Amino acid sequence: MALQSRLLDNYFKITERGSTVGSEVRGGVVTFVAMAYIVVLNPLILGSFSAEDSAAKTDVLGNILPVAQVAAVTALVAGFMSIVFGIVANYPFGIAAGLGINTLLAVTIAPQVTWPEAMGLVVIDGIIIVLLAVTGFRTAVFNAIPAELKAAIAAGIGAFIAFIGLVDSGFVRRIPDVAGTTVPVGLGIDGSIASWPTAVFVFGVLLMGILVVRKVRGGLLIGIVTTTVVAAIIEAVTDVGPSNGVDPKGWNLSVPMLPDQLFQKPDLALVGDVNLFGAFTRIGVLAASLLVFTLVLANFFDAMGTMTGLGKEGKLVDSKGNLPGIGKALVVEGTGAIVGGGASASSNTVFVESASGIAEGARTGLANVVTGVLFLAAMFLTPLTAIVPIEAAAPALVIVGALMIGQVRDIDFTKFDVALPAFLTIVVMPFTYSIANGIGVGFITWVVLAVGSGKAKSVHPLLWVVAALFVAYFSLGPITDAVT
Repeated sequence: MALQSRLLDNYFKITERGSTVGSEVRGGVVTFVAMAYIVVLNPLILGSFSAEDSAAKTDVLGNILPVAQVAAVTALVAGFMSIVFGIVANYPFGIAAGLGINTLLAVTIAPQVTWPEAMGLVVIDGIIIVLLAVTGFRTAVFNAIPAELKAAIAAGIGAFIAFIGLVDSGFVRRIPDVAGTTVPVGLGIDGSIASWPTAVFVFGVLLMGILVVRKVRGGLLIGIVTTTVVAAIIEAVTDVGPSNGVDPKGWNLSVPMLPDQLFQKPDLALVGDVNLFGAFTRIGVLAASLLVFTLVLANFFDAMGTMTGLGKEGKLVDSKGNLPGIGKALVVEGTGAIVGGGASASSNTVFVESASGIAEGARTGLANVVTGVLFLAAMFLTPLTAIVPIEAAAPALVIVGALMIGQVRDIDFTKFDVALPAFLTIVVMPFTYSIANGIGVGFITWVVLAVGSGKAKSVHPLLWVVAALFVAYFSLGPITDAVT
């Protein structure tokens, strides 16, 4: 047993990174709990119960992806890719279906092509991402990012995941107003915490905050479990019920109660249902290529930004803010798009919620193996994953966001040519719900201010290339209109 423990320690460098097996297991569990909602949410974004549903996501031929099948492949790919990433890259960065890409597929791409053709574009996107990583281009871009922008990316991700937690819990809500006379978001319902789910979220934030302040080992995990128990008790007593997009006082994603059945045999019929080049025939080479370009740029920088932030938060980076062995990590992450598209689960990428596990002490790929095994188990226990409401997991995102925003200490805000790009990077991420958008705005501003201040020669050549690509990315709408 001692020999096995030493082999585990040596392979994952657990002691070398100042961790323990116990910390890795706890961190892996917390990361899974923080990410588990994707098994419920991804099917709701990509799939439908029937083509007759008013919100059915039908492709150009009217076909749908069944919810149960999407849930199964979502858990399968997340489990497989998290384990592979942990073993190969040895970092505690959980992988699952990326929310930005799956929404893009459901809203923009699938209505133009069939679902197999849409997933084929995702596979092509992944192949390109992997080739860019294998050739070293992706690593070179990663290393070319100025240290101040890396700190801004980490802080921006902190603000982003905190905002996700606030919105998912209902603490911050959109205010529908056709006339545009009010602010776009507000506190709770009519300025007050008027629902039990949001009250549960507030309880969770305060509880986890106390546990973190008191340095309680496993504080986030204890907080999530305790908040879930409180939520279940409240549901049993008050019968709040689901929101279903109608009742603002209901549970946002899943109701905290035991399901009628715990075990469910996974239906993996969607695995391999892909048409690699069909979209190019159906909508034309130019239109399909523009869609691939959008997927590549979003995937490329979402993952890079997330790894930067997670690496800095876990103190896994070197003195220049670079992750050792980032090349392997980027190749495996890119493979997530290939595998995810091939299984019709959408592109899989590094999840920012992994910061919860890192805050719990995870520092190595062993935590990822734990997360992956739990996702594989979730294939058979899909109903069970819905017991933890998003309002109980969201507090961990806010706590971790508060920890990550501390990276601003590495930014010299007295230099405005640094301050403005850094500030825009930080605020654009949560305001646009996109890590890639924040990075793009930051890169472009950095280059423009350098030129305007006579410091153009100080800009790394790759930053010029990336800034130009982002200009094209942000102009994609007019470009598409001009060529079609």
